Amino acid sequence: MTTRIASCSCGQLRVTCEGEPVRVSICHCLDCQKRSGSVFATQARFPREGVTIEGDTRQWSRRGDGGGTATFNFCPVCGSTVCWSADFAPDVFYVTVGAFADPSFPPPTVSVYEERKHPWALAAGELPMERQF
Repeated sequence: MTTRIASCSCGQLRVTCEGEPVRVSICHCLDCQKRSGSVFATQARFPREGVTIEGDTRQWSRRGDGGGTATFNFCPVCGSTVCWSADFAPDVFYVTVGAFADPSFPPPTVSVYEERKHPWALAAGELPMERQF
């Protein structure tokens, strides 16, 4: 069975996920943009029974457009949001894909709130940029 470990920026908060994600998605909603500090957020859903959280967390909840409540777990030291749960999906736990720091992580198969997408967001690889190494 595959085991993946996600962590906050400082490493104090760790989330261990057993098995494969049941869904990997990109969300363009304005709340995810604010939460992630990026123009979209990428998250993986794992079966709740396969997720273990270690370290100190703080929580913050908000009601989404659909009326459900999501409760976000973030590190009180560095402020990184690593994972969350939602009352409308009690059998899964959401983990930010970036917290795995694994370029081989399975790609997203779903994109939501595309009407709020920045028009250039998914074309970034096609833009002429100076590459930094």
